[in-house]
Amino acid sequence: MKIAVIALGKIGLPLAVQFASKGHQVIGVDVNAAVVDLVNAATEPFPGEAGLQEKLAELVPAGRLRATTDYAEAVPGADAVVLVVPLFVDAEAKPDFGWMDAATAELARHLTPGTLVSYETTLPVGTTRTRWKPMLEEGSGLLEGQDFHVVFSPERVLTGRVFEDLRKYPKLIGGLSEAGTAAAQKFYEAVLDFDDRPDLPRGNGVWDLGSAEASELAKLAETTYRDVNIGLANQFARYAATAGIDIYQVIEASNSQPYSHIHQPGIAVGGHCIPVYPRLYLWNDPSATVVAAARAANAGMPDYTIGLLEGAYGELAGARVVVLGAAYRGGVKETAFSGVFGAVEAITARGGTAVVHDPLFSDAELAALGFAPYHLGEPADAAVVQANHADYAQLGPDDLPGVKVFIDGRRVSSAERWPGVAYRVIGKA
Repeated sequence: MKIAVIALGKIGLPLAVQFASKGHQVIGVDVNAAVVDLVNAATEPFPGEAGLQEKLAELVPAGRLRATTDYAEAVPGADAVVLVVPLFVDAEAKPDFGWMDAATAELARHLTPGTLVSYETTLPVGTTRTRWKPMLEEGSGLLEGQDFHVVFSPERVLTGRVFEDLRKYPKLIGGLSEAGTAAAQKFYEAVLDFDDRPDLPRGNGVWDLGSAEASELAKLAETTYRDVNIGLANQFARYAATAGIDIYQVIEASNSQPYSHIHQPGIAVGGHCIPVYPRLYLWNDPSATVVAAARAANAGMPDYTIGLLEGAYGELAGARVVVLGAAYRGGVKETAFSGVFGAVEAITARGGTAVVHDPLFSDAELAALGFAPYHLGEPADAAVVQANHADYAQLGPDDLPGVKVFIDGRRVSSAERWPGVAYRVIGKA
């Protein structure tokens, strides 16, 4: 097959590589010429994706994968076009379809009969049918369901392990017609491999959910579940701390039977997915009180955590507080909806001076984010773990000279590592 992949980001490029590795001819499209040049030079544009560089080095010289900024070069005559264009959101996660609208309009200009168009970007329910289908028909002059087909098939992978996750989880599809669904089933079976999963009711593979709307909701539901679960864990943790209970023992005990799956509490829920997709769900269903309450509970955790610091340290006015971790999670150089922003804001609001450390970011990168960089070994009055970087499990008082209080917002350390320092963790008195 000839396949076009629109947007060569941290999901799109590994997808393009996966498709090419199955013997297909793949052209990736990206608006960033620098990314296109790097791909065509068989060089990964971003670090940290397991196996990506090795696969690029094999597929690009073999002529199976190339990149372009020109839709006219990639789209006409394609058997399938897969879009993984970012859906931007504001601070409240209200969707901004600007980039996706532009990509869809450009795709429509070059769309030819016989093409399967698959949207993989997470969307509010109904977007595929009510927004993308009309735009593609109007821009191409073709009829969906007859001249071309549109499906929604959400990406379900985690950056850093995309190839592993593509094999591990069922590929969900939802078409706008039976013919489109059949085309999507055939396409994804031809470009993906699946691990054996006897634990799944249907087995692993391509799962037809019956409609684009069901497929859209499935992605929102699986992510919103995690946000709600973490929100519940955080509520339990906040209460346990007031009652002198170790919430981690409680969670371990509760999860010892198969009907309880309580997640872990923590300082923040960050990233492109968990803080965002519940808001996309609420965009469809604003009366969902459980979802809204969980999102509010999790959004309030950075301020709550700095409140724990204040309770242990005293007034923060004039205190130099180190926030350990700008990234939203350990080992990932991304700050999307990271708890670092709320933590720094809460420290500053209490009169403290916030400085930020992260082993993945340079001083210049931290400064560009608006943070004052901190280096281990410099004096500090207190510290708060915001990201669970592996390095932070090894820290001790010598790394943070003068520190009086250490708030472990991710439970990466232990009181034993901090002799003479007030060590606190969320969910324990």
